[in-house]
Amino acid sequence: MKKFILMAASVAAAASFAVSCTKEKHSQGQEEEESVEVRLSDVAAMLSEIPVGPDQLTEVHNAVTSSAANGYDEEYMMSDLFESPGSGVGDMILVSKGIEVKSQDYPSPMKDLIKEYLTSGNTKAGSLFNGLSSGITPEEYLEALMSSDIQIYWPYFENWDGKTYPVITFDPGDGTEANIGYELIVGDDGSRSVREVVVNEETARKKPVWVVNRNDDSGMTSLEMLRREDPDWGSGGGDVIVGLRGPATKAESGGSYKTLVIKDFTAKRNYDTWFAGASEFFVKCGSVENFKARTEEEMKLYSPSITDFMIVVRRCQVGYPVNFNAVLVSEWTDQLESCGFMIVEDDGGTRDEWKCSATVKVNSKSYGFEVNLPFYTRDDIVWRGQLAGKYFEKYNNVTGRFGDVAITFEIMETE
Repeated sequence: MKKFILMAASVAAAASFAVSCTKEKHSQGQEEEESVEVRLSDVAAMLSEIPVGPDQLTEVHNAVTSSAANGYDEEYMMSDLFESPGSGVGDMILVSKGIEVKSQDYPSPMKDLIKEYLTSGNTKAGSLFNGLSSGITPEEYLEALMSSDIQIYWPYFENWDGKTYPVITFDPGDGTEANIGYELIVGDDGSRSVREVVVNEETARKKPVWVVNRNDDSGMTSLEMLRREDPDWGSGGGDVIVGLRGPATKAESGGSYKTLVIKDFTAKRNYDTWFAGASEFFVKCGSVENFKARTEEEMKLYSPSITDFMIVVRRCQVGYPVNFNAVLVSEWTDQLESCGFMIVEDDGGTRDEWKCSATVKVNSKSYGFEVNLPFYTRDDIVWRGQLAGKYFEKYNNVTGRFGDVAITFEIMETE
């Protein structure tokens, strides 16, 4: 096989055009400076002390339901809690684009209870400020909380009976699977009490648990958000969605063409502790679309492209196929022999690249081309390698195993 460097328009430039979701990362050990420290344990304790009632339970449940519907984790960010009560991750983006989002008014939203707790001279709140740093005012702490990446994560929210009060805990951040939690107990007569309990994932499956942790996916664009932002992509997993360029049209392709699609995606295990939430997988494919070169000179007219999608697999979905239905290569010609393929589970770090290779065929000769698939240094690499067109044809609509995930590919032929 000959090695051939395709058109000088760099792969990096192609990647910046084709990648459909990005997130700003920070190197390990480097954190954005905050003038006021907001600790997860303190926020969990505060939430256990404010007078949460049925209205607040509904508000949090509506928010995490909306986040999940938008393709994110079951999460309610503090920024949304204060700016738009009951809104999930992605709702404000949709509203800004004129897309209708279900909403309701809350007579006594969570933000009012938090503000009252912090500014009313509450003894426990005062000790909180004093324990952080001398001179911290309630207003400064509130501002820091509102602008932080802290959120309420509610795993298995779909099991809620609509009335049971939660156990409130926080992500200890040390990899353990159990932590202290504050169980809210409200009697029929309105009496309230809080007791400390040990909480683990099994607890969260049986009763509502709110985990105070930090958001990790709101800066990314989920597939469901792409669907909702563009009605032409349909409203659910039964419709195929595509990357930024879209599939080739019949006029462009000069007749029938093949499209490579991921139909569904099954995560076989979780990659982080349950306190940290769902797994965010990135599926990346490097290829040359609509490749029809007849000579080596014509090959210079083509440049590699990258398709890069995020799919969030919530903990209740592990072990079950999740409809993906996303186009990896919009026009796979017979001359494209293979593509570079990689799956990572997002964990941050500094940006890196995997230099992979794939092949095209011109006049019965195979030529390799290089493409750089981006990832981050702390990401878990689930699988990476080269996938041939013959593989997709042989295992069309057959589920295959790729490390700790299973994927069903489909070659769709369009006349």
